[in-house]
Amino acid sequence: MKKKNQVRTQVAVAVRACEDKKATSISILQLDAQASGFTDYFVLCSGANPRQVQAIADEVDLKLSAAGVQPKHIEGYSQADWVLMDYIDFVVHIFSETARKFYDLERLWKSAKRLQPADLQKPARKLPAVKVAGKRPAQKRAAKATPRKRAVRARKNP
Repeated sequence: MKKKNQVRTQVAVAVRACEDKKATSISILQLDAQASGFTDYFVLCSGANPRQVQAIADEVDLKLSAAGVQPKHIEGYSQADWVLMDYIDFVVHIFSETARKFYDLERLWKSAKRLQPADLQKPARKLPAVKVAGKRPAQKRAAKATPRKRAVRARKNP
């Protein structure tokens, strides 16, 4: 679980770096393990011009390098139309506005869970254990009920 929380923290650092350089349309996609075996998260954002796209990429690299994380591969920096920064567990995509519309990665990865930056601050949860079919005992059900639900039950069962 520690590794997942570290990755979420690193993704949060990348998102903050994008925000610091005024990137627009920032999206965080948590990819499904079955659909994508190569990475866990995509961070997508847009820059208004090639200079801003490069500045965003530089800031992401600077902030993550300061945290001790180096990209495995960077692609497209000199063209600054679509910069891809591969950090193995997550990939940062920095697009020009036209390239973002053309490639539309959010549509291609529509099965991915969309996250907000605040979601990255929460620790990653373990998957719940498989529940056995059946109902909870009445006492537990009543304890979980809201005051309004208890009042309705009391009227039904005098």
